[in-house]
Amino acid sequence: MPIPCVLGLDIGGANLKAAHSDGLAQLMPFALWRNPDGLPDALRNLIGPLPRFDMLAVTMTGESCDCYETKRQGVVSILDAVLSVADQTPILVWTTSGSFTSLDEAKDQFIKTASANWLALATFAGRYMPAGSSLLIDIGSTTTDIVPLLDGKPTPRGRTDRERLKNRELVYTGVRRTPVCALLGMDGAAELFATSLDVHLLLGDLRENVEDRNTADSRPATCGAAHARLARMVGADLETFSEQEAKELAQELVKRQLTALQDAVMKVASDHGIHPDTVVISGEGEFLARRALGNVEVISLADELGPEISKSACAYAVAILAQESIMDQSW
Repeated sequence: MPIPCVLGLDIGGANLKAAHSDGLAQLMPFALWRNPDGLPDALRNLIGPLPRFDMLAVTMTGESCDCYETKRQGVVSILDAVLSVADQTPILVWTTSGSFTSLDEAKDQFIKTASANWLALATFAGRYMPAGSSLLIDIGSTTTDIVPLLDGKPTPRGRTDRERLKNRELVYTGVRRTPVCALLGMDGAAELFATSLDVHLLLGDLRENVEDRNTADSRPATCGAAHARLARMVGADLETFSEQEAKELAQELVKRQLTALQDAVMKVASDHGIHPDTVVISGEGEFLARRALGNVEVISLADELGPEISKSACAYAVAILAQESIMDQSW
């Protein structure tokens, strides 16, 4: 049997990610909560440039968007959008059971379908880990996943977002979309004036992009605009808040992000009674994970697979896991 080509889709609330089993990936910003009816067209644009494929493998987090009244509605709506662009291509859906299911079963078992992408990534990434206890840390634009592994197999305490938040296996901090007010607390304005994107732009961790307007004020993702956005967080502006002061504020905000991440990693490790010597990291925020981990040995999916795949790691994970599942069944 020839090896099937699989396209993995990771459908989030702010970004759509696709990865082909041959190693190509595509990421597209898409504000699902603002335009849920536009998802089919967005998926067509996402898939269009990628090579042909024999099957679609799907995972998601977008069902949590507030454009949907319930997770059930979100799961069903997203899967219907995938079906509308599949053009008769078979579809497998990843679940928190750690396996794939059919489209109809995924709708019926919507709790297991919702926000299952982290488990696909952990299941895939475990193959890079040595025997014994370890951790996966995936830092994206919005959230961080911290997944304990034993002999390369995920051993999380939580499966749903609610459970994982409680156990700190899910942390709502990322390198682009985290509101700065969540980090500043009462030390600044409780307004969506700036996000973590501005912090990491000013510190040189993320590149400027004049065409990127997915910012708090819809102005470009540039250092100058980031300076202005951070100034507003402390009741100032460009004339009363210097660039040096903005960078000092950014450094303080990174410290707070790192503290939150380190506390969560310590809790997850303590809950599982592990002291991992090796951690696998992925996502756009690999640079932040490295800082949080200090001297721990790190295996980087960006180094193993390339930075574009690492940014779309969950999509690539479901593509490879689906491909392997099909090949196993063929025997």
